[in-house]
Amino acid sequence: MGKRYDKEFKIEAVLLASEPGNTQAQIERNLGLGQGVISRWKRQLKSDGEYAFPGKGRLKPQDQENRDLKREVQRLRRERDILKKAVAIFSEDPHRYSDS
Repeated sequence: MGKRYDKEFKIEAVLLASEPGNTQAQIERNLGLGQGVISRWKRQLKSDGEYAFPGKGRLKPQDQENRDLKREVQRLRRERDILKKAVAIFSEDPHRYSDS
């Protein structure tokens, strides 16, 4: 696994590579980054804006919402299944188990 860089470092590297007279390859070499890393960071910054590079263990807002919704769907399915079983039990013939 590669080295992890914080959000500020990534933004600063992208800005440095964008300055006149600098090239991405030059900045990547100077910072000890792999080839193409700054291009990837630029794409992330462009597509995600202020939510780019959320950090370890944190999700982008739309990913967090998606995760929360999936959990809610699971919970609702469990509740539905319990209610189905309860309806089936209460719908049974009440005389079925009697001694008469």
